[in-house]
Amino acid sequence: MSGHNTAPGAPGQLQGKRILVTGGSSGIGRAIAEACAGQGADVALTYRANEAGASAVAARIRDSGRRALILKADVGDEADLDRVAESVMAGLGGVDAWINNAGADILTGEGTSLSRRAKLDRLIAVDLRGTMLASWRAAELMARQPEGGVIVNMSWDGVRQGYHGENPQLFAAVKGGIESFSRTLARSLAPRIRVNVLAPGWIETAFGEQAPEGWRAEIAARIPLARWGTPEDVAGAAVYLASDAAKFLTGQTLMVNGGDVM
Repeated sequence: MSGHNTAPGAPGQLQGKRILVTGGSSGIGRAIAEACAGQGADVALTYRANEAGASAVAARIRDSGRRALILKADVGDEADLDRVAESVMAGLGGVDAWINNAGADILTGEGTSLSRRAKLDRLIAVDLRGTMLASWRAAELMARQPEGGVIVNMSWDGVRQGYHGENPQLFAAVKGGIESFSRTLARSLAPRIRVNVLAPGWIETAFGEQAPEGWRAEIAARIPLARWGTPEDVAGAAVYLASDAAKFLTGQTLMVNGGDVM
């Protein structure tokens, strides 16, 4: 489990809440799922291909004393999202926070060899379409709950600062769309359902870990807090947005980037 565990006997920030994390088998999603459980939540997590990773995360959550569900799903597929919603209702009895972390990987593995058009299509299908479909499905569930709920979507801090290159162009367009969608959704669903966005910066996920050490050092040197972020840094912000501590916060984007973009 991550370092966000609550001291024995102490109530967590998410005590008794039911959290769904898409793309929860590794990286930032893994850290969010484990941090939520560490703060007292029961967690459902989706995966597309990494069943072993999802199973390992679920096992750690169960070892901590919380309930965990793992659900195979393509977030861009409405039928899959319907099955996810049904499983969460059956397994957890509802969802208090739905965190849309799943995203297409065009920076590592076979994703790097895709054409520009193929990368764009994948990002639109998974990141933009998937976030929109999942948010609507979450809102439908939460509208039937007495206390509503929280939706957290994922962006990128580079939306606010131009970066050179093809991949930044693709990410900026898609993630910018997610932020605009989230703001309008927040206004549409208020006051019972809150919608906010997390925008990580340079985070030590698979892409960062595989990058040349010299380049990594250059990036760290320009960040005011002088280091790359960790998945746990993002997870801490996700816990906050899902908690009652953020109950007067909606339609906002929280950048988790060590001050690199302000």
